[in-house]
Formats: sequence, structure tokens, C-alpha cells
Amino acid sequence: MSDHQQKPQSHHSPPATSGHINVFWDDGMLDHYTGEGVFDSGINPGFLEVLKKHLENSDRDQNMLSILKRGPISPFLSWLSSSAATVTEILSFHTQGGKMICSATFLNIGSWNAALLAAGTTLSVMKYILDGHGKICYALVRPPGHHAQPTQADGYCFLDNAGLAVQYALDSGCKRVAVIDIDVHYGNGTAEGFYRSDKVLTGGINELGEGAGFGFNLNVPLPNATGDIGYKCAMTEVVVPAVRKFDPNMMVFVVGQDSSAVSMSSFLNFYE
Repeated sequence: MSDHQQKPQSHHSPPATSGHINVFWDDGMLDHYTGEGVFDSGINPGFLEVLKKHLENSDRDQNMLSILKRGPISPFLSWLSSSAATVTEILSFHTQGGKMICSATFLNIGSWNAALLAAGTTLSVMKYILDGHGKICYALVRPPGHHAQPTQADGYCFLDNAGLAVQYALDSGCKRVAVIDIDVHYGNGTAEGFYRSDKVLTGGINELGEGAGFGFNLNVPLPNATGDIGYKCAMTEVVVPAVRKFDPNMMVFVVGQDSSAVSMSSFLNFYE
């Protein structure tokens, strides 16, 4: 997440370390167990010697933690803890009573607490920025969130972390928030939550928004093996002009890991 203009004050947060990127994490998110089976089905046919871990498993985050803590950028990171989201915070985006969970999205012991921590961690980042303690912060979270719709879980996601953070920013006085989602599968849950709002820029290529939100959904699908040149062109020729025209008070970056070649560097380099 990154702020672009002056933000309203929010809850009290600890001071930032100058020149560092503040990373928010809680080990409790590793307790979410997604199981093993064929692909991401969780099914054991009974005749395989080795079952595959679910695509969204804790190994990925443990490796990301290792890279951040031991890799070349570790001297530039400051680590902060967070707390679980409250029911009131969850209901700012999600509707009470939604109980649907889609296929391949498994809820086991430890999963719900991990989901609350993921949502709370993302909210902690937004509160931290709104308090003026930092301009760029990173919420390292699991389960992921951007596919979770207001009424149901979806795509390995239970609570829409990005959607909750965006709603908190709006409730705190931000007039416009841009969501930059670089995952291979765009955040349909986040887009649905703000589909009728002209205060949030997000969405899919065939989804233009409705009512006041018409024209505030934008997606740029890229074919496989597009490469750095094509990605840079899409960002600089389409995304950056759209965001500049929207002139957001806050930008929320949703950094999916489906495509290891994708990064935010092109956008950050050109949106100044």
C-alpha cells in the first residue's frame, strides 16, 4: 500500500523507521492448513504414493519470510506485528450470514484464526499509513483475500483483505482509492465489493461498473509469456494514465504470486 496525498489521522501506531519498508506479519497465519490431494481438490484417490500439497500452502510464506529476513533487502525492512480483525471490521465489507465456500477452498482447524489475522494485518497496515507513520508498507498474509466476495469465500480466500483495507481508508476520509492487482487472476471479490462505487478504481475487462461506479473498473489481461516489455507497456500506457486521471488519495497493491515474472517495479518507477 502506498499513500499519494495527505491522509486523515486514525488510530495510534508505533513510529516508523526512517528509510525502511515496514512489513507486517504474524506467525499465526501459518496455522491455516489446506491439506493434500490431487491438484488442489483435497481428494486422495487411494492409489498414489505421494500426494500434492494444496497450491496455497504455508511453505510459500515461509520461503517469503526467509527471503525477506535473510535476503539482500533485509537491511531495509522493519518488522511489525498486528492483531486479528474484529467482527465489526469484517462487516464493513462482508455481509452477515454469508456461508458459502467454493471448491478447493478448505476451512480447517487454525484456518479461521489465520484468516482473522490476515485481515487484521492488512488493516494494521492501512491504519499505520493513515496515521502518517509510513508511506509504503507490506502486509505479508495468508490466507489470501482478493477473491473473497462480500457474501462468500472464493479462490482460496475467506475474507477480502484488500477490500477491508480499502473500506477502512474510505471510512477514514480518503476520497478515492486505486487498487492495483497484478495477480494472474484478478481480484473479483474486491471488484464486486466496490462495483457501484466511483471512489475505487479496480475490476475486470468486461466489468465496467454500475451506477456511480460505471467506468471505474479496469483490467489489462496479458497472454502467457508476454515478458517484461509487454508488461511495461501495459503498465505505462494503460494503468499509469488511468490511475493518474483517477488521482487517488491511496493506492492498494495486491501482489499475487501466480506469475513470478510480474512485479510492481514498472508501476512504481513510472507513477511519480
